[in-house]
Amino acid sequence: MLGERVRIGDGVAFGAHAVIGDGVGIGDRVALGAHAVIGDGVELGDDVRIGAHTVVHPGTAIGDACEVQDGAVLGKPPALARGSTACRAPLAPLRLEAGAVVCAGAVVFAGADVGARAIVGDQAYVRERARIGAGTVVGRGSCVDNDVVVGARVKVQSGVYLTAWSEVDDDVFIGPGVTTTNDDTMSRHGPEYALRGARLRRACRVGGGAVLCPGVEVGEEAFVAAGAVVTRDVPPRAVVMGVPARVVRDVGEADLLEHWR
Repeated sequence: MLGERVRIGDGVAFGAHAVIGDGVGIGDRVALGAHAVIGDGVELGDDVRIGAHTVVHPGTAIGDACEVQDGAVLGKPPALARGSTACRAPLAPLRLEAGAVVCAGAVVFAGADVGARAIVGDQAYVRERARIGAGTVVGRGSCVDNDVVVGARVKVQSGVYLTAWSEVDDDVFIGPGVTTTNDDTMSRHGPEYALRGARLRRACRVGGGAVLCPGVEVGEEAFVAAGAVVTRDVPPRAVVMGVPARVVRDVGEADLLEHWR
């Protein structure tokens, strides 16, 4: 089913029962899977692959050579609770930059930006106004909450929760099951209270199952051991472990990122 004013490039393949809204732009050599739904005003670059039963909400922009796998939802508007303090301003359209991959069953909200060659894993969840840098990998079932900024070449393993207002610099490693938090009061606060996410500085590493308390900063090239509970800032190049996490030594020269590129 084709809407009005649809622009179709050369070599486009339409799966059975695909639905294309009004004003959609489709580049060359695009493949649309069966039962895909492409909303009004969506732009698909050249060589894009859209899986079966995928939903792309209106206005979403998908760059050249992107892949969107089966059952993914792109450009979803948020449904905020009545008491949510998240911003309710109108959202810009979701943008996937060239070569990005959104895997099966993942949900990426309107207002997000997924960088070139980034991968959003199966059943992962990227909220509004989140930014995912070029070449970053978000593992299966991980959640990148609203207003999170993730740099380039970051490795987010499976089952990670990056809470709202967190900052993750380039080349950070986040192990499976890591949890970040942003509310010391656990929702017992007024509208003036400012949520404080974690700040993970360049090339730091956080081991599996670690918990980062609101507002903590993990310094550049620091190392947080698996299962640690981080309640205070971690100095650059420090190794911390335990509950609560304490400094036990420094990261050795041979373990710095510059020796492992």
